[in-house]
Amino acid sequence: MKRRLIAALAAVLMAGPAFAADPILGLYKTQAGDDGNYGHVQIYECEAAICGVIRKAFNSAGQEIPSDNIGRRMIWDMQAQGNGAYGKGKIWAPDRGKTYSSKMQLSGSALEVSGCVLGICRAQNWTRVQ
Repeated sequence: MKRRLIAALAAVLMAGPAFAADPILGLYKTQAGDDGNYGHVQIYECEAAICGVIRKAFNSAGQEIPSDNIGRRMIWDMQAQGNGAYGKGKIWAPDRGKTYSSKMQLSGSALEVSGCVLGICRAQNWTRVQ
């Protein structure tokens, strides 16, 4: 009996990090930018925040293309605010070369990303790839 209890406790403790994973983590397809290109962004935990890096780039025909932006950080300092909302972070837009004060809202596999810089705001809808 005691061995079963210890084994069960060990299993729960080892599974703890998996239960604590943030639901936003994963790979997302961005909406096409001004140039018609889009990308895949990997969203991950970075210290006490959420970050994202560009993993792949695609042209408007859906063909993977080379890009100097592969591996570049696109999202940083994003803070979970509950109920699928994230805010107080920054997002860099490759098509405009601007960094926006931003927020995100996760709803199922859809991620609404929005931000503003100097009173100019924009938004995109991203979809989960995996």
